[in-house]
Formats: sequence, C-alpha cells, structure tokens
Amino acid sequence: MSAAGLEVGTKPVTAGAPKRRRYGLREYAVVAVGVLAVIAVLRVVTGADDIASSGALAAAIGLAVPIGLAGLGGLWSERAGVVNIGLEGMMILGTWGAGFFGYHMGPWMGVVGAILMGMLGGLIHAVATVTFGVDHIVSGVAINIVGLGVAKYLAARFFSGLPGGGPTQSPPIKDLPAFTLPGVSDGLGDIERKNWFFVSDLAAVLRALCTNLSILTIIAVLLFVGTWWVLWRTPFGLRLRSVGESPVAAESLGVHVLRYKFLAVLVSGGLAGLGGGFLALVAANIYRDGQTGGRGYIGLAAMIFGNWRPGGLLSGAALFGYTDAVQLRGGATVHAFLLLFAVILVAVGVWQIVRNRRLVQGILALVVGVLVAWWYFAADAVPAELTGTTPYVTTLLVLAFASQRLRMPAADGQIYRKGEGA
Repeated sequence: MSAAGLEVGTKPVTAGAPKRRRYGLREYAVVAVGVLAVIAVLRVVTGADDIASSGALAAAIGLAVPIGLAGLGGLWSERAGVVNIGLEGMMILGTWGAGFFGYHMGPWMGVVGAILMGMLGGLIHAVATVTFGVDHIVSGVAINIVGLGVAKYLAARFFSGLPGGGPTQSPPIKDLPAFTLPGVSDGLGDIERKNWFFVSDLAAVLRALCTNLSILTIIAVLLFVGTWWVLWRTPFGLRLRSVGESPVAAESLGVHVLRYKFLAVLVSGGLAGLGGGFLALVAANIYRDGQTGGRGYIGLAAMIFGNWRPGGLLSGAALFGYTDAVQLRGGATVHAFLLLFAVILVAVGVWQIVRNRRLVQGILALVVGVLVAWWYFAADAVPAELTGTTPYVTTLLVLAFASQRLRMPAADGQIYRKGEGA
C-alpha cells in the first residue's frame, strides 16, 4: 500500500480545517534568541544573576530530559490514537529497572532495564486498550497505581539488605559517561562571570551545553530527531499517524491498525521508562521511592503544549524543566521569575483580545498577570512553601492560556475493533 494512498485516506479527517503554519529551525532559533534576551533583561532588572547562570541552566537540562522523554512516549502513543496517562507509572517502573539492573550489571544495563520495565507498563496498557478495548483513561490510571505498587514491592524485596540499599532505595549506581569540552568550558565560564548583557547569558547557555553533559542527554536529543524523522518522513510513520487520525480509513487501505497501535504503545512505554531511568542513573545515581515526582504528568502536559509534535514538545519540556530548576535555586530566584510571569501573562492577554478576539481568555490572562505583578512588587521573596509549586503552576498557566489552537489526533482515545473498516 503506497504512502500516497494513505495520505488520501486521511484527507477527509482534516477537510475544511484551517491550514496552520509549520515552524522550522529558523523560527525556533528566533524564538530561542528572543527568550534568551528576555531572560537577560530580567536578570539585569531584578539583579537575580542565578536566573541565567550555567548552573541553573545545566540543572534545567537535567530536569527537562525526563519530562521530554515521557512526553515523547505520550506522543508516540497518541499519534496512534491511544491516550496514555499511564506515563507516570511507566516512569516509576523505569526508575526501579534502572536501579536494579544498573547496580547488578552496570549503568548501561540500567538503561536497558529502564526501557524494558517501561515497556512492560506499555504492554499492559496496550493489552488493556488495544486488545480488550478498556477505556484509555481507566487503563492509564490503573497503570500509574500498579506501577507505584510494583516498584515499592520490588524495591523492598530486592534492595533490602544490600550495602547502601533499603526498602525505599537502591545501592548507589555507577555513573554513565559524561562529556566536558576542556578549555571551551573554562573560557565560557570567564565570559559568564563578566555579567555582560546577553553575551554572558549566551555564554552561560553554551557552557551548560558543553560541561558535564551526560551521554543519556545526547541520546534523548537524538530520540527527538529520530521520532520526527520516523513519524513524519517515512511510510511507516505515515501509516502510524493515519491510524490515529482515521483507523477505519487506514484499515480499508490495508493497514493493520491494531498492530500499529500495539507497537506505538510499547515504544511509548520504553521512552517513558527511559525517562525514569534518567532520574535514577543521571540525576541521582540511585533509585528512590517517589523519584518521579509527577514528571510523567508534566510530560503529558508538555506534549499537549507542543501540539503533539516533537519540536513543540521539546520547547514545553525545556520550559517546565527550567521552571523546575528555578525553584530549586530558592525563593529569591522564583521571586524574580514572577516578573517574567506577569509580563508574559499581560502579553498573552493583549494578544487574545486584539488578535484572536477572545475577550474572556484575554481578560482572565490580564487579571492574573496584574495579580502576579502586584505579588512581585509587594513581597521581597516567595515563601519556601510555595517555591516547590513553580513547575506545576507553570503547567496549569500554560495549558490555560496557550491551548487555544491545539489539535489532537482525530481518533485519539477512541476504542477500535478489528474489521470496522471492512
């Protein structure tokens, strides 16, 4: 069956829909430079130098990778029409797999173990939703509960009594390789310490990218590129996406719908498990109970923010990872971030009213922006009890004000039985 035939088969699904502009590398580069300029201005205005330091940005990269991998897993699943809110449970299984295999067989086998344990969660979700037609949301919630319980049991069963281990954590795991560019890193550090506007901020970004960068981070970036190429540049990807848009049309053209759905959910579980493995192997070098901290849900939000596309997902993961890193730097840094929140919300409000003619959303964004600005000027710091909520509040705000033009796959979440296209 030709790829062209599938393209024709999916056209009725999107007929009449407005054509959306696709952003390329140039547009993303312009956005990245603009964001960096805004952060540089924020650093100068607020005096919070740590908001754009290489240390904060390196932490943001480390925190963005597991979120991005979880979201990438969700993208594979939902592009094939299977909603996967079980990403958190698959990540949890991945953390245990990384801890167990990583301790006994080395860190690279920990990577394999994380992927396999995540795929186990994906297999359960695929059997439930694709084979037996269980509601996708119900199955996903069950995966999260089962993943948490299984990881707790296995940790208590296999880590207790080991040196450095216990019922809630594994023994320490050896490090995966990491890369630093000697000379370049030190030179960029010197420029960063000059506190030059924009130039020092750019040096901080580059230093974060070439200092102690884990090989698993590089692999994660390659997985994003590979996902884009496979799903949007190959006949296999076209068939998989057609299954998520119109399984009836796809099956009528000879595509084995259930097989593609099953495979996509398995890949989804493996990617989410790898995200959990990153937390155990790179972020902490140890498995701990509760290590994911809800990052599977944030990954799902990043996927929605990215409109079910790898580039947008990567941007969302970077945003949530950065806000997570900012809250780890303390209340003073989060306080400076409030000013940025206020400016963004006001800009979004004006945009919604003037350009999109959405009065209610625009007024709501303006009101929230003014309240955040008042909070910034009325207080000198954010209470420690609230700093930990920064990434979650960011998630809610982004989904509330930036989700007006999103389009999920047309058949996402629908139960499909073999033969419906006959």
